[in-house]
Amino acid sequence: MEMLRVDNLAVTRGGLPVLEGLSFTLNAGHALVLRGPNGIGKTTLLRTLAGLQPALAGTISMPPETMAYAAHSDGLKATLSVAENLHFWASVYGTGSIDGALDQMNLRQLATRAAMSLSAGQKRRLGLARLLVTGRKIWLLDEPTVSLDAASVREFGAIVQQHLQTGGLALMATHIDLGIDAQVLDLTPHMQAAAQLRQDQEGFF
Repeated sequence: MEMLRVDNLAVTRGGLPVLEGLSFTLNAGHALVLRGPNGIGKTTLLRTLAGLQPALAGTISMPPETMAYAAHSDGLKATLSVAENLHFWASVYGTGSIDGALDQMNLRQLATRAAMSLSAGQKRRLGLARLLVTGRKIWLLDEPTVSLDAASVREFGAIVQQHLQTGGLALMATHIDLGIDAQVLDLTPHMQAAAQLRQDQEGFF
């Protein structure tokens, strides 16, 4: 059974620690929601797990190649159509048909539209559709429902639930209830430890 295990992880932003001493385990079929005030380091943690920046300390059991990261930027190629964007991502990840992604994210009728002509919500749905063509088991989601209306939020929640039911994992930073039975990880204690370390460093210098 696939498992994501993080041990004694420390992550940095701008060269300074923002979280440290972070350990958790996430098993296949389960979701974990990150909690904490704005600026605590949720995005930094997700970027570190995705391999977009190095960890300061600690270990991550699964490599970035097993993870799909959906962040604030939708990563669209503006001049390509909806279908062309999905075909591009499918070719990058070496997966097959985009039909499931078009249907599940309600993009079928927009398939020939250029990404630049989409509304904010439609762009967000297209950005999230990339998850469905990656073929990756671990989804790292940073505020995935931004710009989505209530109906689209429910539909995306159902997609995440289906991903979990097929053995996937989801680690999310979100303030929106997706209707998913998820564990919660409060990052506040780990921020406090890092803040003390910063104070010590500033006093030293």
